[in-house]
Amino acid sequence: MLLRICSAAMFASLALAGSAQAQSQLPLESMQIRTLFKMPEPRDEFVRACAPHMLGRWAHPEAVCGCLHDHAAATIEDPDLRQALLRGISETGVPTIETDWVPPSKQSEIGPTFTKIAKPTLQCMFEPSTN
Repeated sequence: MLLRICSAAMFASLALAGSAQAQSQLPLESMQIRTLFKMPEPRDEFVRACAPHMLGRWAHPEAVCGCLHDHAAATIEDPDLRQALLRGISETGVPTIETDWVPPSKQSEIGPTFTKIAKPTLQCMFEPSTN
């Protein structure tokens, strides 16, 4: 009987020690997993989607796409309009906003959004070395 109690006590202490060790390693392991499955940067994904539309039109499509992204992100304050504009550029290679990409309450702001982005867009396309 004493042998059973001692065996159970040793088993329990080993199990608890193993559990504590596993818990102490968990943050390190989760950090390693996050590093392995690092999510791409939104700007990099945008350039990757946009650049094929710029091939043949511009000598440096990645630079043009990166410039368009940076100006849109800096110029357009409203997140819905900015996201719609970035989507349009990445899908077509030119500033485009479909009305169904924007909530109905903000659809009247599509025109002013294009006005805000017009000059930076031309600079990106025709003066990429200034960025």
